[in-house]
Amino acid sequence: MNKSVASPAAAVADIGSGASMAVGGFGLCGIPTELIAALAKTGVEDLRVLSNNCGVDDWGLGILLSNKRISRITSSYVGENKEFERQFLSGELEVELIPQGTLAERMRAGGCGVPAFYTPAGVGTLVAEGGLPWRYGTDGSVILASPPKEVREFGGRSYVLEEAITTDFALVRAAVGDTHGNLVFNASARNFNPLCAMAGAVTIAEVERLVEPGELDPDSIHLPGIFVQRVVEVGEDSEKRIERRTVRPGTDRG
Repeated sequence: MNKSVASPAAAVADIGSGASMAVGGFGLCGIPTELIAALAKTGVEDLRVLSNNCGVDDWGLGILLSNKRISRITSSYVGENKEFERQFLSGELEVELIPQGTLAERMRAGGCGVPAFYTPAGVGTLVAEGGLPWRYGTDGSVILASPPKEVREFGGRSYVLEEAITTDFALVRAAVGDTHGNLVFNASARNFNPLCAMAGAVTIAEVERLVEPGELDPDSIHLPGIFVQRVVEVGEDSEKRIERRTVRPGTDRG
């Protein structure tokens, strides 16, 4: 039952080129920075990533993106990442943009064994009708677009069918974990992490603090260890960045 791994490098060693991977975090909050950095050093490429966004130009998933290690990403928004935008519009990267709530539910459904579900989000738009650009050509033309999806009516309202998401691997970050893989997240860093963990066939968790089984209050556990296959302690001093500061500069009250 001991799922602890000695290092981030050892934890990601079997992630190969072409693998699909769900990655937790929202912006730069709660992203598995140490696992991503370790993966970047392996030389793996052609990764098919599912994450709310793709980090920023020099941090998080942005490191893999700038090194051309990602061939496809499924996400909710481009965010502050200019390289993400450049690669998508120049035809270097395939991108499937999904409404944020739909992305979350598709991963949760995958973890619960639900193959598909109906949602009102996207009805009457290209999300349902198809035609959203997934890949551009070098001349700016759309060479791959989203297919149309099934739409049905329930109770007089239309809903679009969305399929569940499962991936080969998942990388997540938690504040505390035990050696059985039970995880506790810190405040808003919880975000997409539990959902990504549920979607992965092999889920790898980096934790700031690793404890023994029984040290966590069962009622405080956010994600049970059944969804986690590996856990690695990275310490509380690992670097955390803020995507964009929004506080006002200090004023001299003298």
